[in-house]
Amino acid sequence: MGILYLVATPIGNLEDMSPRAVRTLREARLIAAEDTRVTRKLLTHFGLHTPLTSYFEQNKLTKLGVILAALAEGDVALVSDAGTPTINDPGYELVKAALFTGHSICPIPGPSAPVAALAASGLPTDSFLYLGYLPRKSSERQALAGQIGNLPCTLIFLESPHRLLAALKDLESSLGDRQIAVARELTKIHEEIWRGTISGAYERFSEVEPRGEFTLVVAGKRKIEKQKWTENKVIIAIKFGLKLGEIPSALAKRVAEESGWSRHDIYRIIASQ
Repeated sequence: MGILYLVATPIGNLEDMSPRAVRTLREARLIAAEDTRVTRKLLTHFGLHTPLTSYFEQNKLTKLGVILAALAEGDVALVSDAGTPTINDPGYELVKAALFTGHSICPIPGPSAPVAALAASGLPTDSFLYLGYLPRKSSERQALAGQIGNLPCTLIFLESPHRLLAALKDLESSLGDRQIAVARELTKIHEEIWRGTISGAYERFSEVEPRGEFTLVVAGKRKIEKQKWTENKVIIAIKFGLKLGEIPSALAKRVAEESGWSRHDIYRIIASQ
């Protein structure tokens, strides 16, 4: 039984192609490519001559039989035009079909524009939500932003140059003027990562016609932190609670939650009253 390899390819700089990815493409029985013309250039650059077949959005279902038949004979590599296959590119249906028919799936990690942009954004990376391309229509963009606007995690979108300004306007009106990193042409000669507010990004990219592919990394909703009470305010709250007859344990729990003080310190103050 052949293995389906998901091979990440460069998003711009060919030096990002890993030796393992090159070896996998060389040894595969067949390469399923989103655009055979793009992949042929990549193979030529690395001196590879593995047979190609097309696998793109419009033929991804009709090609399943061909690729599964090749997997029955040996290993197959799936590549997209750039980046990691199945991440905003065709591949999910093929992976699902290969698993259903008993084949192993092996990822060959490598370039990914959303991850690269997030890592360099200067925004929190511990929790994030990747949502691919923003909807084409303004009303749909605003509806999506309304659904995710209260999430505290960093948000990642892709956007095309001709919709960039409209998208920034809709994000600002729906999410507020949050921090954003706008990554353009990652790993290419004209790579740019602009950091600032959404309104600032709109001004920056209004200066000249936006060019290239864009990845937008937007800050999540900021948590509103309670201001810690002064000791005098804590003492007044404790005295008032004791006067009302609150049980010390319940009083300590309530005041600790409201004041930002630890329950241990609240107990200490209660004991001194």
